[in-house]
Amino acid sequence: MLKKSDFEKLPDLEVKFDEALAKYTYTKVGGPADFLAFPYSIQELTDLTNLAKETNTPITVLGNASNLIVRDGGIRGLVILLEKMNQVKIAGYTIEAQAGATLKEVTQIAQQNALTGFEFACGIPGSIGGAVFMNAGAYNGEISQVLASCKAIDLEGNLTTLSNTQMNWGYRHSAIRDQNLIVLSAKFELQAGDPQQIQNEMNRLNALRADKQPLEYPSCGSVFKRPAGHFAGRLIQEAGCQGLRIGGIEVSKKHAGFMVNVANGTATDYEQLIAQVIERVYEHSGILLEPEVRIIGESLL
Repeated sequence: MLKKSDFEKLPDLEVKFDEALAKYTYTKVGGPADFLAFPYSIQELTDLTNLAKETNTPITVLGNASNLIVRDGGIRGLVILLEKMNQVKIAGYTIEAQAGATLKEVTQIAQQNALTGFEFACGIPGSIGGAVFMNAGAYNGEISQVLASCKAIDLEGNLTTLSNTQMNWGYRHSAIRDQNLIVLSAKFELQAGDPQQIQNEMNRLNALRADKQPLEYPSCGSVFKRPAGHFAGRLIQEAGCQGLRIGGIEVSKKHAGFMVNVANGTATDYEQLIAQVIERVYEHSGILLEPEVRIIGESLL
């Protein structure tokens, strides 16, 4: 396992020890990471993976820590946050964005360069890496519809490039998850558009999101995958779960598909509430909800 002294080999790297992940997650929950690193470049990231390999240390990579719950016991080993790897480049109708760039930022750059096709992602609170990992989507758009290719490395530090057709896309699923890869950057193929029309569409989608979603509270985003032929939020409502609360976590009164941290809740509160909602919805409708949110780390129970 890594020791503090091992990081003397990487003197320019920003790293924190025994750092509470609740400071970085959208849910505002999560215990400590043994080592939390913030690489600026592919070289720093590769150096990190090599160091972890040499010391037999597990690696956990977080994008923007949005559609994610980190358990209260935290994460052992090395946690890597890619938020500082955030460069974005334009070449014709193609945008190439590093994994740590936010979807909000990339959609704004697309609009400024009169490129259309990425508007659906303007309000998704995630990073490029996380979005590719889970094929993020909203309002009838998905990453799979615009991605041309993706650069990634494996935990051995080997570089690979995957085309769209190699990504094994599914609902909130990609080959990145299958192969346990770390996204470095992604290229998106867009089309020429009118900047004002693009901005108008982004404004419309952001207004819809603000009207329907509980953006005023910390949350993990949409908690459950959409069951075929149904909407998770409606099923939760019909099962009488809207407003249900465990500890500081509540099924949102604004949108039942969300769970919000209203009073210093914990990851354990989240997990218990998720389990209770699944049980009640199944009892009411016979439909078994499947979590969309990733739950990682160690429990204190």
